[in-house]
Amino acid sequence: MRASRDQHAIWWQVYPLGFLGARTVAGGAAGRPLDALGDWLGYAADLGVSGLALGPVFASSTHGYDTLDYFRIDERLGDEGSLDRLVEAAGRRGLRVLLDGVFNHVGAGYPPFQRVLAGQATPAEAAWFVPAAAPAAAGAAAGTPDGSAAVSGAPAYRTFEGHPGLIALNHENPAVADFVAGVMEHWLGRGVSGWRLDAAYAVPRAFWAAVLPRVRARYPGAYLVGEVIHGDYSAFVRESGVDAVTQYELWKAIWSSLNDANLFELAWALKRHDELLATFVPLTFIGNHDVTRIASRLADERHLGHALAVLFTVAGTPSVYYGDEQGFRGIKEDRAGGDDEIRPAFPAAGPAGLAPFGWPVYRLHQELIGFRRRHPWLHRAAPAVLQLTNTFLAYECVDGASRVLVALNVADAPQQVAAAGACRELVGEPGATVDDGVLTVPGHAWAVYSVD
Repeated sequence: MRASRDQHAIWWQVYPLGFLGARTVAGGAAGRPLDALGDWLGYAADLGVSGLALGPVFASSTHGYDTLDYFRIDERLGDEGSLDRLVEAAGRRGLRVLLDGVFNHVGAGYPPFQRVLAGQATPAEAAWFVPAAAPAAAGAAAGTPDGSAAVSGAPAYRTFEGHPGLIALNHENPAVADFVAGVMEHWLGRGVSGWRLDAAYAVPRAFWAAVLPRVRARYPGAYLVGEVIHGDYSAFVRESGVDAVTQYELWKAIWSSLNDANLFELAWALKRHDELLATFVPLTFIGNHDVTRIASRLADERHLGHALAVLFTVAGTPSVYYGDEQGFRGIKEDRAGGDDEIRPAFPAAGPAGLAPFGWPVYRLHQELIGFRRRHPWLHRAAPAVLQLTNTFLAYECVDGASRVLVALNVADAPQQVAAAGACRELVGEPGATVDDGVLTVPGHAWAVYSVD
């Protein structure tokens, strides 16, 4: 049953604090409660996805990734009952719910850490954090709830990638492993279906290898995916025990190759992608809460369909970032508040409140997601390149007698590729045709052709 479920898995990723209109600055105003997402479950189900991958929902100071309490829902999003009602409503629609677990670090306002700074912590609490090598210089140390510097001369503590408001946990401490396992099991017991492990790459793999088998022993069906940006993806999966990691290599190659008219880059990424399948099936995406939206990233808006065609035909577990299915634009900036544009609120009125010009993009997603759901074997099917130039790429995925051919044309002129066999289904840009065993794709168009 797990294998069948995974074959059909497609996530709709939602950043709840943004989606529901909460302020993500310290002391920010509340948004709508989590169960208000119930108004969008029909929209998600009609899109064709099989689950909601939620961003942070636990009590935090600002953006959700600075956790204060792992057993309490952020008051800006309601309470535990709000999550329970959402999970129940999603289940009635056949949709699973994935939570975002920030277990590499906590917010600087995390109560045990504040007791450490105040000299009031027990030795056991103090052992949850790792002092830096040297005392804090004036204006240089992490530690206060708003991320400002600790008092000069006080011990500084390790942070996540230098962010003073994000205090790294001590993953060598068995008590931390017990705590993380307990958090994961608690919410799985409340009905969620799995976890995205934020900044998993920053946590020692041995830590995950100690924690995840304990979780699986109680919840063998849980889907556990780690955020990993670069490095040896397969080794990370083998050594940590996660089901999958985020496929950033493919994400970058999709938009970069289309923008540069260099489809050799995408072909190389597909070869690398193929090699991963011997170990695991990656989480694939062309947008998420941390990157510039695909509609803004692409230099030529005619190539949005090309990017989606790759996402929904190559092996993987696809994820659609909320708003991308409506063609939302947004640019991520490296500054305070630089994520706001890519984490917007959705209308309180529900889908009827969306602007009319986004619906053609929604319907394009529906078409390709429907194609993917009708061909679930694509979940593990390795792509093989058939024809390649800078501006034209054709690849096929095969499973026994089933075959899918994908053709991407970013040139001005039409391009052709052999397409032997009876065409059972053809999706893509208007004008793509199959005649006498040849698939013709107009300029700046794409086509997906299947023979089953």
